[in-house]
Amino acid sequence: MRFTLKTLAVLLLVALACGPAFATSFTASLDRDTVTLGEGATLSLTFEGGNPANVSLPEVPGLQMSQVGNSTQTTDDFSGHRSSVTTILVAVAAQRTGEFTIPAVSAEIGGKRFSTQPLKLTVAKADAPTAAAINSGNEVAFMKLVLPRKKVYAGQMLTAQLQIYLRDDVQNYGQPQFTGTPTDGLALGKSAGGGQTQTQAGNRVYTVLPISLALTATRTGTLTIGPFTANIVVIVPPSNQRDNPLARFGYGAEQKRVSLATEQVSVESLPLPKENVPPSFSGAIGSFSMNVTAGPTNLTVGDPVTVRVQISGRGALDTVKLPDQSNWSDFKLFQPTVKVEPSDALGLAGTKAFEEIVTPQNAGVHELPPFSFSFFNPETGQYQTLTQPAVPLVVKAAGATPLPAVAANKNAAPENQPLQDILPIKEKLGTPTPATAPLVTRPLFLVTQSVPVLAFLAAFIWRKRADNLANNPRLRRQRAVAQLVRDGLNDLKKFAAENKSDEFFALLFRLLQEQLGERLDCPASAITENVIDEHAVLRGAPKPMREALHELFQLCNQARYAPVRGTGELNSVATKFEQVIGELQEVKT
Repeated sequence: MRFTLKTLAVLLLVALACGPAFATSFTASLDRDTVTLGEGATLSLTFEGGNPANVSLPEVPGLQMSQVGNSTQTTDDFSGHRSSVTTILVAVAAQRTGEFTIPAVSAEIGGKRFSTQPLKLTVAKADAPTAAAINSGNEVAFMKLVLPRKKVYAGQMLTAQLQIYLRDDVQNYGQPQFTGTPTDGLALGKSAGGGQTQTQAGNRVYTVLPISLALTATRTGTLTIGPFTANIVVIVPPSNQRDNPLARFGYGAEQKRVSLATEQVSVESLPLPKENVPPSFSGAIGSFSMNVTAGPTNLTVGDPVTVRVQISGRGALDTVKLPDQSNWSDFKLFQPTVKVEPSDALGLAGTKAFEEIVTPQNAGVHELPPFSFSFFNPETGQYQTLTQPAVPLVVKAAGATPLPAVAANKNAAPENQPLQDILPIKEKLGTPTPATAPLVTRPLFLVTQSVPVLAFLAAFIWRKRADNLANNPRLRRQRAVAQLVRDGLNDLKKFAAENKSDEFFALLFRLLQEQLGERLDCPASAITENVIDEHAVLRGAPKPMREALHELFQLCNQARYAPVRGTGELNSVATKFEQVIGELQEVKT
């Protein structure tokens, strides 16, 4: 019996001594093993029993991995032993579809090398949602591609519209990031956004964000565009807090990444007709008008004539060329200048102006030859020719220039009278004019001359400050939030005086979000109490300030359940908030 008790005691001591070593582990896991192209997965590397060192992420072709954060949790068991769990979060973004294998990840813990098991990740192609899914209202966001024409001609420019639908409960959203814009036989040109509209889809209301795209058919046959794929980050309220009165201020909102995809759209491209092609046709496709002016029209041989040709309309302005001038043999032509002025954001309409200098070479020239410009109109399917009549000219021959005649002096001396070489000295000089002080010594003159200089310097300084503010979105946000906080402090005191507890804490929570979001350079709607301990900027802030921020967040959270507070207590909270905000604005980011 004694031997048994002694043996058990020894084994217990050995177990307690070796426990931390046996508890050391390193595991890897994915939050999802199947994603669509454009979505991302999160790889979690968990270390138990020690701090990791020399963690090396593998390189996988087609996957992009980057560390996005880490956290450490420390616990004490009943025996007083302290254990820690460190988690490193790695964002995994796929660049193409397929099945990927993430190899084993290795790291050192306590001088020993550990490795994880390989992981599988499947990246599927993004598909457009079905009509039934859209009508059900379950789609937070989806995207459509609309091509109004089903028949075009090779070389013709047309407009497509990309429509992004956002459900009515989306509180905020980021710019869509396109991951694929495939086109076959269509050249993708400029894009421009339009005004937002709202529409009913099923039992939900959606906000529509239109994006117009310029396309050019580059060949004949069946052309395809899409499917376009993109992803967008939206802020939506959680499903279990829809009745939360603070939800409209972004409290408890969730950030969600949504993959978008359109269907593939086809269009038939026809060749230009080969019959009845005008001789002056040079490839212009669209609908145009022409205006020709020239001047001066009364000139001498060799004098310049400025010819201006303006071709306006809708179509591919790049294909518009100066009308043919092969029959202008009696003129010397100089290289023309070209100016394009589009009238829409996509460059599908506008004016192309040509300005050319020509000089007549002989006096037998009586007119500028007529202009003819031909184009193909896809609306009618026919060629059209615009003709400008000849411009009459009056050209004079270049002759010898006659010498100017000198007018005779009425008081000229007789022909035989000799000229006087020396004039007589003037006996009476006249009344002398008193000398005045130079202008540069007069104060009024100096003040008058300094006004433009001072005005220029003031305008230059104002302009530099305006440009600095326009090019610095961080500074604009800082000033806007500072003004919001100043106005909010007045509203807080007003709510406190009226003993409106709900409005007081709702506004207090929003001001905390706005100020922390500006300091940390992140969306205000995504700010929660956890950011105080997780963000690197706040971890380096003074501890009393962080504790005060925690207390303010907790007061906002308790406002929904605690009884209505008195005016004095609300005033003290407002005073504390003003003090904490002043310290937070001094934190360097």
